[in-house]
Amino acid sequence: MDLHWEDGFEIGVRIENGAAVLAANRAGLRSLAGIFAALAEEPPGSHVHLDAFNALEDGAAELIVEHVDG
Repeated sequence: MDLHWEDGFEIGVRIENGAAVLAANRAGLRSLAGIFAALAEEPPGSHVHLDAFNALEDGAAELIVEHVDG
């Protein structure tokens, strides 16, 4: 799967009071929308790992997005 990141994207994930909070600027939200749309076209079981090493802000919690059947 080919992932596209818009210039200037900022995405963070934190755990707050037991809830995952995904915070992103406009470019980050557009980038995530493209990733989600691309993942929807992949077979069930496909997934994307987002973390501070490949897309998220330093110190962000890892986020795994998985396509499930059903």
